[in-house]
Amino acid sequence: MRGAVVLLIAPVLCAQVNVLTWHNDNARTGQNLEEGLLKPANVNWQTFGRLAVLHVDGKVDAQPLYARGVVYVATEHGSLYAFDANTFAALRQVSLLGANEVPSDDHHCGQITPEIGITATPAIDLNVGPHGTMYAIAMSKDAAGQYHHRLRALDLATLGEEFGGPVEIQASFPGGGAENVFDPGVHVERPGLLIANGTVYASWGSHCDGGSYAGWLLSYDEKALAQKGVLNLIPNGRDGGIWSSGSGPAADADGNIYLLTGNGTFDTALDGSGFPSRGDFGNAFVKISTSGALAVQDYFTMHNTVAESDRDVDLGSGGLMLVPGTSLAVGAGKDTNIYVVDRSNMGKFSPTADAIYQQMSGALPSGAWSSPAWFDGRLYYGGVGDFLRAFTFSGGQFSPAEHTTNTFPYPGTTPAISADGTANGIVWAAENGGTAVLHAYDAGDLTNELYNSNQAPGGRDHFGTGNKFIVPTIANGRVYVGTTDGVGVFGLFPVRRRPPPGRRR
Repeated sequence: MRGAVVLLIAPVLCAQVNVLTWHNDNARTGQNLEEGLLKPANVNWQTFGRLAVLHVDGKVDAQPLYARGVVYVATEHGSLYAFDANTFAALRQVSLLGANEVPSDDHHCGQITPEIGITATPAIDLNVGPHGTMYAIAMSKDAAGQYHHRLRALDLATLGEEFGGPVEIQASFPGGGAENVFDPGVHVERPGLLIANGTVYASWGSHCDGGSYAGWLLSYDEKALAQKGVLNLIPNGRDGGIWSSGSGPAADADGNIYLLTGNGTFDTALDGSGFPSRGDFGNAFVKISTSGALAVQDYFTMHNTVAESDRDVDLGSGGLMLVPGTSLAVGAGKDTNIYVVDRSNMGKFSPTADAIYQQMSGALPSGAWSSPAWFDGRLYYGGVGDFLRAFTFSGGQFSPAEHTTNTFPYPGTTPAISADGTANGIVWAAENGGTAVLHAYDAGDLTNELYNSNQAPGGRDHFGTGNKFIVPTIANGRVYVGTTDGVGVFGLFPVRRRPPPGRRR
């Protein structure tokens, strides 16, 4: 008698969850609360691991996105790929570079090297265009040595251009600062794109603080691709770039935009409303109104903000998050503190004290080059060279809880969450290094590591070289993690079942 037939039963994908923007939502919480397949009970190296590696033509600095059974991957070579999420087959590939252009060089800056193409995580609107539309910006260099940033609107089904795109990024803003006309050569668009109320928002940092630059936020109409708004956050000073370790600006239900600026000019002389007298908002939490012209509506910066900028110990290394169900925003940068601000009254500037909702001094001992995540009343932060830490929110205050037993080298880690409502919470974190590592922890107890991709014998789950600011994407029982040349895909292994009695051969 021959051996019994072994049937391979793959997990059934039910209602499809889409991941359409950096860290899942415009509050930047990193939550997927509709994950019914992955649970602490089945995420272990015996039942869970690497399923595939999606190979692409460059570094994957943008977070992979997921829509309608397709995984979208952008690369620093300027390419955008679409992969079938079930078979892992490459469906489409397009270049977002102009004709006879190449990706930008790295401008002698090690932040993004050796080439710069698509750095910012794109954003998708499923309700625009015949099949939904993805918005992305690529940087390129032409034969004359001129640099370009272009906004593109791409049909999700074909990756073809929509709405007369692409649109060249150009802008000017009144003032007498270092950069009042947007100079594409000095900028890198690291923060993820944001879509809110029919508008696409993009923001820029620089190449290693090089050149004469400022921090810019620009907005474009989703359907016409016409520029709607321009805001230079340092119009009469210099620097103040927007990096945020890849985090996109956040938006609230009223359409206000929130972001962190890096080291740069802050006018300690204030006007009668407590705002910087020359409109320079370096090293600050910034709330921006979008109801008319883009304008700073409120802000917070530390009493020692000038000294921090002078020492390059600023907020620009981290991203912020809007705390669900509250009026609070949380952010951190290089100075080791976590700042909690009330979005209805952020605290502005005082040379003697910081009038904010809560400050957790020294909570991240080596600073943050990352962004937080949120689940069920708990805040998760992974500072540079530090543990992944949990902070509980109770009685209107954050308090430190437990942390992982392992630490994360530069740049720390930006965690992501999967859960089924408030049940089966898992915190996922990517570790940068010569061999990338995906970690999974029990969301209620970070000392309980459920899985990491080094556990299986023989390097079974290794998936490439680490990439510093990458964020795991969790969708429909799969976890996607970018590397320097592809995307590792993780999930539950097929269930092996023996046939019922009487069905032998």
